[in-house]
Amino acid sequence: METLSIDITDEIKRLCREFTNAYNRGDATGLAALYTPTAVLMPAGFETVRGREAIAQFWQGAMDAGIKSIILDTVEVEQLEQTAIELGHYTLLGDAGQPMDQGKYMVVWKRENGDWKLQKDIWNSTPQS
Repeated sequence: METLSIDITDEIKRLCREFTNAYNRGDATGLAALYTPTAVLMPAGFETVRGREAIAQFWQGAMDAGIKSIILDTVEVEQLEQTAIELGHYTLLGDAGQPMDQGKYMVVWKRENGDWKLQKDIWNSTPQS
């Protein structure tokens, strides 16, 4: 008998690698495909972004603004049936690996047709001293 409390941390970390790989190769459409069709992006300092097409445009804008790569570090994952909540830290890098921003994020993942997709994505910069 299968138990419902399966640790999905490794699966979420794998999907985070897919996310960073898509971003780092400049594939905004592939990045947006990791979100649900009704996903919501809540970036710090920007209006709320809704839906895959708008999310692809947002990430393309980040790429065009000089953010060359993203590093994600999952800290915690909590699963609640068909939903999971991920907490982590991010770093945005520019030319020559120069840090442009870093902070914390929370993603609400949703299981759709057997696959985990980003449903809600929000992040905040951490002030650097």
